[in-house]
Amino acid sequence: MTKAELIDAVAEGAKISKAAAAKAVDSVINGIKKALKKGERVTLVGFGTFSVSKRKARKGRNPRTGEEIKIPAAKVPKFRAGKTLKSAVR
Repeated sequence: MTKAELIDAVAEGAKISKAAAAKAVDSVINGIKKALKKGERVTLVGFGTFSVSKRKARKGRNPRTGEEIKIPAAKVPKFRAGKTLKSAVR
C-alpha cells in the first residue's frame, strides 16, 4: 500500500475529503517523526511501538573492492508490532 492508497482508505473510512485525509495522515507521520527525533517512544495501543535505537560504530567491507571501511555509529528508527497487529496478520 502506498501513501496515496492509505489516504484514499482514510478518506473513505472516515467519510472525509481526500485533502482532509492527506492532512491527517501527514500530521500523524510528522508527529511520529518529531517524537522520534526527540528520542521519545510512540506507542499506538493495538498497533505497535516506534522507538529510536542506537547502533554502534563497526567495521564493514566494500563488496566491490573488499576494502575494509568504518561504518559510523547511528540512531535508527525501530518498530515493534503490537499483539493485535500480529494476530491480525496471522
